[in-house]
Amino acid sequence: MSILDTSEYPVPETTRATVLLVEPNELDRDMLTRRLQRRGYAVLTALDGASAVEMTAAHRPDLVLLDMSLPVMDGLEATRRMKAHPDTKQVPVLILTAHALVHDRERAFGAGCDDFDTKPVELPRLLSKMEMLLDARR
Repeated sequence: MSILDTSEYPVPETTRATVLLVEPNELDRDMLTRRLQRRGYAVLTALDGASAVEMTAAHRPDLVLLDMSLPVMDGLEATRRMKAHPDTKQVPVLILTAHALVHDRERAFGAGCDDFDTKPVELPRLLSKMEMLLDARR
């Protein structure tokens, strides 16, 4: 499957928002994609940080959910690049990570992310953070 292929996950007729999910782990990516789509989000997926930067510029999602530990380019560098570009700097970035130390949170916010959440994903908490970022953007 190509990083742009969303055919496995049909987009609902009406969507709450378009989310770019950047997750290298196939099981985590598929699980979170299905859970978000059931709640009305259109989901684009990418597997690495470089693709995340490219897809954010090309598709202008309403929100980016980005793993901190990514191949090719890590989530922190991808965030820095998205926030440095005039066309993508307003797109909210929520970093997801299994690294729950204060230092990791500080590094994520230092890179420019708009929020931070830990894995394993607690869906109600993640949805609440997503909605706060989306509401602030509207």
